[in-house]
Amino acid sequence: MSDWVAVCAEDDIDPEDVIRFDHAGQTYAVYRSAAGEVFATDGLCTHEKVHLADGLVIDDTIECPKHNGRFNYKTGAPLRSPVCVALATYPARVVNGQIEIAVGEAR
Repeated sequence: MSDWVAVCAEDDIDPEDVIRFDHAGQTYAVYRSAAGEVFATDGLCTHEKVHLADGLVIDDTIECPKHNGRFNYKTGAPLRSPVCVALATYPARVVNGQIEIAVGEAR
């Protein structure tokens, strides 16, 4: 059973951007694609625990601001070293203009 948690208004995240969301002692990164879809991953890089919300979103990719490792934010897959461990991803949706993520339901 997942707990859906409101993150922010849909318009608070520009297309092809990311924001940081902290909840219950965990940091998440919440993304909005160019097509307006929403996604969520762990908020810290698996390489050196840097906040991904400070990184650069390019297409379906988040680039870590510290060592330029890259992940596919839709799947969590590592794309460029030095990262080699995938990010956990979380279901995300838009309900009545609010972005919600299912915390505790990592994939």
